Amino acid sequence: MNARTLRMIVPVSALAIGFCLLAATLWFTYADRDAPKPSAIGGPFRLVAQDGNTVTEQDFRGRPSLVFFGYTHCPDVCPTTLFDVSEIFRKLGPDKKISAVFVSVDPERDTPAILKDYLSSFDSRIVGLSGTPEAVAAAAKAYRVFYRKSPGENGEYTMDHSAIVYLMDKQGRFVSAFNLQQPPEAAAKELQRYL
Repeated sequence: MNARTLRMIVPVSALAIGFCLLAATLWFTYADRDAPKPSAIGGPFRLVAQDGNTVTEQDFRGRPSLVFFGYTHCPDVCPTTLFDVSEIFRKLGPDKKISAVFVSVDPERDTPAILKDYLSSFDSRIVGLSGTPEAVAAAAKAYRVFYRKSPGENGEYTMDHSAIVYLMDKQGRFVSAFNLQQPPEAAAKELQRYL
């Protein structure tokens, strides 16, 4: 093979490789883009609500929801988050079909009765859930939530936990982490798009 032939093969080969890369990129970008994709966040759960009834993720279908994991003895993040959600719901109005799900990561202390009393200070569309340690662990795993008991003095403890509020659509699919740092009016307007 002479130098002239080699000079012609190299650009043609580079062009062919570039075309193949472009075709692969387009295929991965657009192939089956309308096909439903499994969500990496969310999934089935079976827990007990503050009224004592067993609920599953199916009970929240048909309306968007905000999902948050915390516990009633939480000193700051949980009550602040629940207050912020209540303010957003107030801006939406009482007739809007939306819910918030507060899943306790402290099933040892957060019985349905404790959750009911605790949540009475917040919007009535916030549902408190608890259950067996295994059921709570399964729900936390489905939502990729970290939590662990942090021992304190005299047998007391706190719970370290993720503080993400998940926005789920009417079909129970994960939309995004919901931004509670925005003003309640702006957050209500954002949620309005999913009603």
